[in-house]
Amino acid sequence: MRIEDTPEAWDVVDSKERFRGHVITVVTDSVKMPRDEVAERDVVVHPGSVAVLALDDRERVLMIRQYRHPTRMLMWELPAGIRDVEGESLVDGAARELAEEAGYRADTWHTLVDLRSSPGMTDERIRVFLARDLTKIETDFVHRHEEIDMPVEWVPLPDAVEKALMGMIHNSPAVAGILAAYAASVEGFALLRPADAPEA
Repeated sequence: MRIEDTPEAWDVVDSKERFRGHVITVVTDSVKMPRDEVAERDVVVHPGSVAVLALDDRERVLMIRQYRHPTRMLMWELPAGIRDVEGESLVDGAARELAEEAGYRADTWHTLVDLRSSPGMTDERIRVFLARDLTKIETDFVHRHEEIDMPVEWVPLPDAVEKALMGMIHNSPAVAGILAAYAASVEGFALLRPADAPEA
């Protein structure tokens, strides 16, 4: 059997909206299961997001620390953001987030890894990009709320892997991006998809 996620949609016989917020919507779908059973599944509908593993010429990962209220933690993460600009390509959104959150521009972009953050409860898609050939830039972006006083640190890639495996970094795109970058570095990043690779 081929090991690859494939599209498939089971029949939804009814759908009820439970909540609509600024970013997410929650619906309850009644889904037709095998043997003609119908089961309710709560779904968090999410616009999706992008994240950037920025790697400098010394193979250090750019990480930021941000307060995440649902976890009640200050979390080390990659620059990231919601897909909230209509018509913006994923890589352009990632470049915008890298500039706004960290003050860097990258000349070389690749798709690093695609994630489904929690497929049992949300349709959120996350694309993590690898950004290299970095330049520090000035930006007039105004940080607000959780982004105020958000520190930027450079972590050697092997150290970032160790921190992820030791349970010191918990953010899922950060963990996946760090491990994927480390694995891809073995082949000199030659096996990575282009930045505009199609998304499943």
